[in-house]
Amino acid sequence: MRELKQKILQAEYPSFASTVPARLIRFWRNEDGVIVGFAIFLFLMILMVGGLGVDIMHSEMKRTRLQHTLDRAIISAADLDQTLAPKEVVEDYFEKAGMTDYLSSVNVDQGLNYRAVSATAATNIDTIFMKMVGVETLTAAVTGTAVERIGNLEISLVLDVSGSMNSNSRLSNLKVAAKDFVEAMVENTEDGALSVSIIPYATQVSISKNLFDTLNASINGDIDVDTALDEGASEAASNQQGYSQCIHFSSGDFETVGLNPMDRWKQAMHFSPWGDFDGRDDEPKNLVSWPVCRPDEQSEALILEHDLDALKDYIDNLYATGNTSIDVGMKWGTALLDPSTQASISHLIEQGDVSADFAGRPYSHNDAESLKVVVLMTDGRNTSQYYVNNDFRDGDSNIWWNDSEKLYSVYVGTDYDDQNNNDENDDGLYYWPNTDEWADHPFGNGEITSSEWIEHVEEYCKKYRKKGKKKGQCKKWGNRKTYEEVITTVSEAGEAVRLQYPDLWAYTSLEANIEDNYEPWMNDNQAWNEWYYDVRAYVGSETKNNRTKNICDAAKEEDIIVFSIGFEAPSSGQAILKDCASSDSHYFDVDGLEISDAFAAIATSIRQLRLTQ
Repeated sequence: MRELKQKILQAEYPSFASTVPARLIRFWRNEDGVIVGFAIFLFLMILMVGGLGVDIMHSEMKRTRLQHTLDRAIISAADLDQTLAPKEVVEDYFEKAGMTDYLSSVNVDQGLNYRAVSATAATNIDTIFMKMVGVETLTAAVTGTAVERIGNLEISLVLDVSGSMNSNSRLSNLKVAAKDFVEAMVENTEDGALSVSIIPYATQVSISKNLFDTLNASINGDIDVDTALDEGASEAASNQQGYSQCIHFSSGDFETVGLNPMDRWKQAMHFSPWGDFDGRDDEPKNLVSWPVCRPDEQSEALILEHDLDALKDYIDNLYATGNTSIDVGMKWGTALLDPSTQASISHLIEQGDVSADFAGRPYSHNDAESLKVVVLMTDGRNTSQYYVNNDFRDGDSNIWWNDSEKLYSVYVGTDYDDQNNNDENDDGLYYWPNTDEWADHPFGNGEITSSEWIEHVEEYCKKYRKKGKKKGQCKKWGNRKTYEEVITTVSEAGEAVRLQYPDLWAYTSLEANIEDNYEPWMNDNQAWNEWYYDVRAYVGSETKNNRTKNICDAAKEEDIIVFSIGFEAPSSGQAILKDCASSDSHYFDVDGLEISDAFAAIATSIRQLRLTQ
């Protein structure tokens, strides 16, 4: 092969072959090392590509760390609870991360109900491999904006004020936490953006007369009117008990969050199934203690309020008594967030009970500009909810009352055995508890007949003259007595009036009625069976737990956010609350002063931050 090349070289370049040194000729002829050179070239190319990736990856790591620092800084700075100046907060984050020189700019835009913080940062990163091709540095630049903003908020605070809240300072701790919560919400929203309803619940939920008048409600829930806001309100009012305002819901009412005023609602009776109390003979009269439906204004739900002082004063005036109806509290909490009550709210605005800022509320559930939230709190579990059976809700009772004499009379029935001793067997028989007597009428509606013998003294001649001129004249006078029976009939004192059932129960507890008016003449067991257990009924815990689940599910189906707080609650109550909450993270199990932490966390969640870039 070499000889062939030599011949070719000599033939084609005879002068070159004779003039180049022998060493160069040998080099030209040598083919060893051609593959090695190509391999070196490939290695350099691979090294360059790999180095490019290393430089880019290193730059991206730096940029990611820078972006993470900037995001955390602007989120903290945009927090409406942040007391430091937003720019100082961002600068502090970069200083602690050793990136002070990287921060380029910080811009703050804030108002009453929002704060927006924007920032940019950048740094140059020296390359290792890319400088071989003339790229000395890479730039990592980041930017971001964080906003905390509260738009239209509708909040229902559903607070347990049952008797157990008096234990272990629960009520006082609740008041502190609830006031801090409303302050945090009010101070970070514009007027008209936030509406807060507070629904205290125990055995029942009491509402104002003005709100109640917008509902088609009556004692038996059977008033059929065209509109509850116009002529229907007056018609329904004539069929109401008139002492307190609560609605007695049925199980089906808990399957939806609505409360349509055009539906027929049954009014809860004003009565007390607890205690021996009668305030009818007081001056002035006193309604029964511990009623199922509270009659005082401080127990009535506060509707769509945004004034901080009004909210705090209302919370301060809460007091605890009665059983626990989580289901009823939740029903009202969701109803006041449902557009079905818009007509009722409009009426309250007309009455001056609600600010005109809230016209059109509650907004539609699909309104993108509003957020609806329920905060449900209890320290217990559902307990029995008592109500009066239909036969004892309206109409005449068999109790008569003489107000001027403060006396009861009880109508027993037809006096077949003449127990009233008037020689008749088909008249009415009445019992007078104050004198333990039987009569044919209630005391005050009859007459009292009395007889009296009146003594008369008359003068008469005991002896006459028999002789003389005065013969025949009285010689001796004397006195004698005569008696006359005088029969007098007068009306009984006062006037007995037959009580209607709503009036009877409003001032006289079931127990007092039994013990004062029936036990003196009736077998005790019979008295209690007929005038307690036949009069009142109750909804038990299991039914109320199912109702609570149904109303909570209905709320979540309407995208109402549900937070729940178990405040030293038993396990059964905690299970109900946890199931009711929008998620596990929306449920809080707290003791003592921890309730303030729960409300603070909920306030923060409602005002949750979001990155806009």
